[in-house]
Amino acid sequence: MADASKTNPQGVERLGYLGLGLMGTPMTRRLLKAGHQVAVWNRSEGKVAPLVAAGARRATTPRDMLANADIVFMCVTDAAAVEEVIFGPEGLAAASGAGKLVVDFSSIHPDAARDLAARLKDANGAGWIDAPVSGGTKGAEEGTLAIMAGGEAADIERARPYVLHMARRFTHMGPIGAGQTTKLCNQVIVGCAMAVLAEATRLASNAGIDAGRLPEALAGGFADSIPLQLFVPRMVQGIHSPPLGHIATMLKDLDTVADVAQATSTPVPMATLAGQIFRLAKAARGAGADALEIYKLSATDRRADERP
Repeated sequence: MADASKTNPQGVERLGYLGLGLMGTPMTRRLLKAGHQVAVWNRSEGKVAPLVAAGARRATTPRDMLANADIVFMCVTDAAAVEEVIFGPEGLAAASGAGKLVVDFSSIHPDAARDLAARLKDANGAGWIDAPVSGGTKGAEEGTLAIMAGGEAADIERARPYVLHMARRFTHMGPIGAGQTTKLCNQVIVGCAMAVLAEATRLASNAGIDAGRLPEALAGGFADSIPLQLFVPRMVQGIHSPPLGHIATMLKDLDTVADVAQATSTPVPMATLAGQIFRLAKAARGAGADALEIYKLSATDRRADERP
């Protein structure tokens, strides 16, 4: 991969961001705030206009974006959406990619990441980093995300200064696909934590103690954690907007965990159970509901579906 001085004689990378959802919008705002040139594109125009007003350039298509950028970041819903952005009409693959880099923040199957990267390289020569994120919308807004990456070491270092405007940590885990595998490990922990914290919070509530004080009471002990401090108050108070993440997203990731676990002969009983709880939550609350609404599944009063 050519370095920035060869692709851009001034040494200043031109950036692009595709996918302006719950994560992409605040991450793009952080790049703009840091003073970078950023082109933006999204399937729905309504999410583009506010960022253009904040100083971003509107790209007419993904192809247009890569043609006028050195590094393109993207965060979309799933592998099908990544495929469409790259290989659909006017996709990234239609532009010259020599000396350019695509950094995918989406959470997809490791096999899909490797396949898409190889196909894009064959199509136009662009490099690839799979770089799924953890930290939710709060982390995206505050720039405290943890990002785990797979790709070539030189590409990782090239992207690092820009990624660190959006994240607190950017860890190179190995070749392409390693970032996605690491994210699956993350989702085993987070998905199970959500289910367990919902259980503990409901037990406290049903037993007649103030569940909202659990984070304070357990702070500093072995049960303390960022999920405890962040998730429990939102569960108790019924704070689900903006969502920390959608039920469908967590379920997609836990289903991918199950697939990779089967392929690698890895027992994952806890993650499998968490996946089934989120499948129930999807049926009860809807795919687009906040993942923390799994707490409502254990409510004994049906009217609690509309309360915390």
